[in-house]
Amino acid sequence: MTTHWSECKPTPLPGANFPHNNWTDERRTCKEFYSGRSTEELNRHFTPIVRSALRMSNASKASKHATPSSSRVICVVFVLLLLDLLGFTLILPLLPSILDHYAHSGDAAYQSLQSAVDVFREVLGIPMEKKYNSVLFGGLIGSIFSLLQFLSSPITGALSDRYGRRPLLLLTTVGIMSSYVLWALSRSFTMFLLFRVIAGVCKGNVSLCTAVVADLPDPKARNRGMAIIGVAFSVGFTVGPLMGAYLAVTSKSAGHVFFQTPALLALTFSVADLVFIWLMLPETLSAHAKGSHSVFGDFQDLLGPLALFSFSAVTRTKDPPSELRMQKLKALGRVYFCYIFLFSGLEFTLSFLTHQRFHFTSMQQGKMFFFIGVAMASIQGGYARRIKPGHHVKAVRMAIAALIPAFILIGLAWNVAMLYVGLALYSFAAAVVVPCLSTLVSEHGSASQKGTVMGILRSLGALARALGPVVSSSVYWLAGSQICFLVTSTSFVIPLILLSSA
Repeated sequence: MTTHWSECKPTPLPGANFPHNNWTDERRTCKEFYSGRSTEELNRHFTPIVRSALRMSNASKASKHATPSSSRVICVVFVLLLLDLLGFTLILPLLPSILDHYAHSGDAAYQSLQSAVDVFREVLGIPMEKKYNSVLFGGLIGSIFSLLQFLSSPITGALSDRYGRRPLLLLTTVGIMSSYVLWALSRSFTMFLLFRVIAGVCKGNVSLCTAVVADLPDPKARNRGMAIIGVAFSVGFTVGPLMGAYLAVTSKSAGHVFFQTPALLALTFSVADLVFIWLMLPETLSAHAKGSHSVFGDFQDLLGPLALFSFSAVTRTKDPPSELRMQKLKALGRVYFCYIFLFSGLEFTLSFLTHQRFHFTSMQQGKMFFFIGVAMASIQGGYARRIKPGHHVKAVRMAIAALIPAFILIGLAWNVAMLYVGLALYSFAAAVVVPCLSTLVSEHGSASQKGTVMGILRSLGALARALGPVVSSSVYWLAGSQICFLVTSTSFVIPLILLSSA
C-alpha cells in the first residue's frame, strides 16, 4: 500500500493525535503517523472505512437509479398538465356562443337549465340582458362541473394511492378524450351537457399531478413543482382561450359548426397527453408505499363534507399522524376553502362589474384576463418557485393580505387605470396562495396517502368554486357592486385568522 503523506487529511484514528492549530502541523503529524506504521496495521485501520464508503457510494447510485430525477418529473408534469389545460380552456370564450347556438333548438335540457337561471335572475333583480344571461348560465354549468369534481377528486386520489399515479392519469386522460369526442359530435344541448358531465368526473389530472409532485422527496423540489403547476395553469388559461376564439372563427368561415375545430383540437391535445404520459411519466409512488386497503370501504371519509374538512381518511392507517399534525392539516384545508370561496366569487362577479361600469366588450374582457394570466405566470416562474421551505405560511399571509386592497381598488375603481392596479395585486395573490398552500398540504400524510390528501384538498376547492359564485353574485345584485367588493374583500381576514393555527 503506497500513500503519499501530502495527500492525507486528519482522521481520528487510534494512536493518531492530530493537532488542529494549522494545516502545516496536521501534515507533519500525518507524515509521522504513516512513517511509524506497517502496511498491515494501516490496512486494519483503513479497510473497514473504505468498504463502508464503497457501500454508501453504491447505495447512493442505486437510489439515484431507482428514484426518477425530480427535475425530470417536474418538467414532465408541466408538459402533461399544460396539454390538459390547453384542451380544457379552448371552450371558455365559446361558451356564450354555444349557449346561443342551442337556445333556439328547443332542447329540453337547455330549457330546464334556462328556467333555473331565470328564477335566480328574477329573485336577484338581474337585468334581462344577453351578456348577463350568458354569464349566469355559464356559471350554472361551471357549478355543476365543480360539484362533480368535489365528488370525484378524493376517490381519484385514493385510487392513485392504491394503484399508482401513472395508471390513474392514463385512465382519467382516456375519459377526457371520450368527453371531447362527444363535444365534437354533439348536435344537441343534451349531448353537450353529457360531455361536461364526463369531463367533470374524469378531470382528475390536476389533483393527480399535485400528488406526483408531493411524492418528490426534496422539499425544495416539491415547492418548485407546485409553482410550475401554477405556471401551467396561467399559461393554459391565457393561451387556450385565444386559440379557441381564433379557431372558432376559422371553423365558421370554412362552413363547419363553429365549435367543431376547437373540439377536435382539444381531442388532439388529450391524445398527445395520453401518449406523453405513457412514454415519459415515471411512476413516482414506490411499490412499498402503495396502500393495501380497499378504497371503496372508506366512501364515507371520501364523500362526506364533514369528513373531508377533517381529513378523516388520513387517520385510517396503522400509524396515524399526531393530533398536532392533524390540527395543522385541518387548518390548511379550512384556509384553502375560505380563500377559494371568496376569491372565486369575486372573480365571477368581475365580469359583471367591468361590463356594467366600464362597458367592456368581449375583446376588452379578453385583454384583461390576458394581463392577469401573463402577470401570474411571471410571478409564479420568478418568485413563487423560489420561496424557501419554512417560508410558505408567511408568503400565503402576505398574498391574502394583498387581496384586501386589491378588491377594494377594483370595487371602487372609477377608471381603468385604477382597475388595473387592483388587478396587479389580484394577480400576485392568485399566483402565490394556491401553490404555497398545496406545498404545505403535500407535507402531510404518509407516502401511501399523498394522493388522498391532495385529492381531498382539490375537492374542498371544487366545493368552494361551486358555492362562491352563487353567494357573491347574490350579494352583487342585491346590495350593489361596491358593497359586494368591500364586504368580501374585508372577509379575507377570516382565512388570515385561520392561517395562524396552521
